[in-house]
Formats: sequence, C-alpha cells, structure tokens
Amino acid sequence: MARSPEAATRGAGGRHGSPWRAAGTGLVAVLALLGAGLIGASLKQPPSLRPPQPVAEAAPPELEPATDPSPLSAEPGTPPSPSATAIPGPVGRSRSEPTDISIPKIGVAAKIISLGVNADGTIQVPPLERAQLAGWYQPGPSPGEVGNSVIVGHVDSYAIGPAVFFRLGELKPGDTVLVTRKDRTVVRFRVDGVKAFPKTAFPTEQVYGASEQPSLRLVTCGGKFNEKTRSYPDNIIVFATLIP
Repeated sequence: MARSPEAATRGAGGRHGSPWRAAGTGLVAVLALLGAGLIGASLKQPPSLRPPQPVAEAAPPELEPATDPSPLSAEPGTPPSPSATAIPGPVGRSRSEPTDISIPKIGVAAKIISLGVNADGTIQVPPLERAQLAGWYQPGPSPGEVGNSVIVGHVDSYAIGPAVFFRLGELKPGDTVLVTRKDRTVVRFRVDGVKAFPKTAFPTEQVYGASEQPSLRLVTCGGKFNEKTRSYPDNIIVFATLIP
C-alpha cells in the first residue's frame, strides 16, 4: 500500500443507520488501507507467535470469490452515506453504540471504541498502542441494527504482542459473539463462517454492502507474516448473523 500503517493510525480502527451498498474505486482503496492499518506492521521483529488461520471448512458456502477490478492505487474516498442507498428489510434493534465485545470461544473480552474516517478519507483503526481494544465503524449500523455492523481489531502489535483479535481465525460456524451496547442490551450473533482474503481482493460488498438482516463483520489481519514488508498479506473476516 502507498500509505504506511502508522500513517493510517495517526488520525485515530470497523459501520450505522440503514443498510447501504458500498460503491466505487475510492471506497475499495479505503478498505485496502483499513487492512493495512490492522496488520501490526509496526512490529520491529517477526512475531514469536503465529495467529491461527481459518480452516477451509469454516468459510461461508454462499460467498463468491472476491475480486474487484478497481485499482487499489486510486485516491481513497469517504464511504457513502448509509441513508443514500437504504433498502427495505426486517426491523432490527434501535441504534445504540457498542461498548464491549465478548467471544467466549477465543477468550476475547474487550472494550470497543467508536471510529470514523481520517481527514484524508481513510478509515480509522484502533491505535497500535491500544491494540487490546476493538473498533466499531460508527458511520455504519450499530450491532443489532439491520445491516452489516463492522468491528475491527489488530492481530498483534510490537507494544503488547498478540492483540485483541489474535485468535479470530479459530472461530467456526456456530460459535457465538456477544456485543454489549450503551442501552445496556446484549446482542448475540452466531458465526456463519470465517474466511481469509488477500488484501488485494478484499470482499467489499460482503463486508460493507447492503444486508436485509442484522449482521456482524469482524475484521483483522492474517496469513503468513512477511518479514520483508513487516506485514500480513491477508484479512481474516468473520461473518455472523443476529440470534433473535
């Protein structure tokens, strides 16, 4: 990527309102930079532990291969307004900011911070010095609302080693993710699938596109750590649906 992970985190780490459809070369570039910001590329030495990777059997069967012909070198843009392309769908929970995330299967119990976009239009990620926190992309749906709510987290960092989503690749269909919201409700999601995607083929539509039901997307980095680039080549993405 043209912009370093450190640059992507200086401004401030995952979406709001009705479901919406991701669009355009600019957004694809932004999402690629989001992945770059999550790789833990500030590591000054190779991580001593390797994050687990999703097994092929865990992938959602309905997912199409993610390819986008748009050049990743395009200027990053700002994500479209959620209300601009809203589509009708089932009624979900009312909007409420998430405060905590719990994933019992992999021992995650973390606070959530709200994130937006930087001045240059790139999506914020949690600061590497606070890599134990998860980040909710606030312009998108909140967890429990209709649409794809997105929560991102680092896989590791030089400061603390394994970070909040280090073990995300261990999840399998049927596992549970719980999100506590500011209105004191707890929404539960069932994992539909887990899959690793090359950062050059980020599944924009499946993560940020429209959804007719309350859904959750968890994003971190994965693949084999590249000692030359000091980064991971993939994004690990968890796809989950609200448990009524």
